[in-house]
Amino acid sequence: MYLSTGVGILALLLGFLLNRGIPFLKRHCVPVPVTGGLVISLLTLLLYSVWDIECVFDETIKDFCMTAFFTFAGFLCNIKVVRSGGRPLFIMLLLVAILILAQNALSIGLSLAMGHDTLFGMATGSIPMCGGHGTSAGFSPLLEQQGLTGAASLTMAGATFGLIAGSLLGGPLADALIRHRKPADLDAESEDVSLDSKTDDSPRTGKTGLIVTLILLVAALPLGYLLNAIFARIGFTVPSYFGALVAAVLMRNSVGSIPIVSKQIDDYSVRRIATVFLALFLGMAMAFLRLWELKSMALPLAVILLSQVVLMALYAIFVAYPMLGKDYESVVLVSGLCGFGLGATPNALANMEAVCAKYRTVVRPFLIVPIIGAMFLDIINISVITLLLNIF
Repeated sequence: MYLSTGVGILALLLGFLLNRGIPFLKRHCVPVPVTGGLVISLLTLLLYSVWDIECVFDETIKDFCMTAFFTFAGFLCNIKVVRSGGRPLFIMLLLVAILILAQNALSIGLSLAMGHDTLFGMATGSIPMCGGHGTSAGFSPLLEQQGLTGAASLTMAGATFGLIAGSLLGGPLADALIRHRKPADLDAESEDVSLDSKTDDSPRTGKTGLIVTLILLVAALPLGYLLNAIFARIGFTVPSYFGALVAAVLMRNSVGSIPIVSKQIDDYSVRRIATVFLALFLGMAMAFLRLWELKSMALPLAVILLSQVVLMALYAIFVAYPMLGKDYESVVLVSGLCGFGLGATPNALANMEAVCAKYRTVVRPFLIVPIIGAMFLDIINISVITLLLNIF
């Protein structure tokens, strides 16, 4: 267990060094754990392919970090914050939900057409696309249990492809929309609002607040375990972290909404600690990949992933852009949708910043996208995936 955790730490250290030294990785927002973990997994592939040495890792700490991360993510889901996003936020939530369904419909349909089963389709749908590496690593054990060999390598490969594709698609697509559709409000005055004044990313509470927050979060873990047991009893298949995620959301919007408690909750610390667990989780998940299991899946995987990019482009142009209002703000939001529709929230923010740097700055997209990425994207995606897995 300790040696395997050490390999995950080594992956993080390698990732920091590579991301610092290779501008391409930083420019396209490739996460540090993904960079370093991929190097480790390529080394294990070399050992297996050349010397027939198979590396087997203990996943105890990795699984705990996964559950802890999704618990923290659920705890950030404060329903009251939704009101600050206005109508575009609700439209974006609807667009995300439709996109997740479309991604799974496409991947399952293509998978069946190429002679694979629905599990292969699920592993190349919204799990790696909207879900990214976190959801991929979270669901791959469940897919393995259901009978999909190499699920971890399959979903992680898709998520890594999506990170790059999301960054490469969002900016150029937004630029093309501006040049060909010419939004009427593009030349309007830039909003005279500082982004710093609209966001709160600093500690609000002291030691007591941190302790209260951690108590609530720790309490969500056994509650989540009981919820998972209930789901298992009624025959509903869920990933191991699902109960803790649901428990954290319920606690944040019940106990966490009581004034004397809500004043002590420190979202800043929750985000920072969640980032630590996510980094450890991804570092180990990427390093533990069994890439040799992808050999027989290379062609169908490539076909489905390229089709997902085409779907994202068409969806952004013909569905998302009109629904959001066909103005400049909607173009910026569409570039963000491409970012986390194929990659992750940092990709979305990077895409929007690139568009705003070339044209002009708008504030509201930089409020809406982080709210969706931090609070709702995983919850919507995990719920849809869990439902589909039980249907199929």
